[in-house]
Amino acid sequence: MSESLFYDTLRQGIWAAVTMATPILIVALVVGLAIGLFQALTSVQEMTLTFVPKLTAILVVFWMTMGFMTQTLVAFFDGHIIPMIAGGS
Repeated sequence: MSESLFYDTLRQGIWAAVTMATPILIVALVVGLAIGLFQALTSVQEMTLTFVPKLTAILVVFWMTMGFMTQTLVAFFDGHIIPMIAGGS
């Protein structure tokens, strides 16, 4: 395996990981900002208040996007990793 092929595969793997993680990270950011705004407006500074809603939102989005994540990962392996293994390079 050449160095350029290694770095290209690494770049594509990182891009696939970023693509799969983006929906969860966006929801965590939006929920965190909404709860932070709520806490600032109501002067409720409970540390555990952010944990349960954010975790619930992340789990819901993860459940909703599991199919998309699976398709992205399978496409990456079918298009890049398995041909490299089969080709021997």
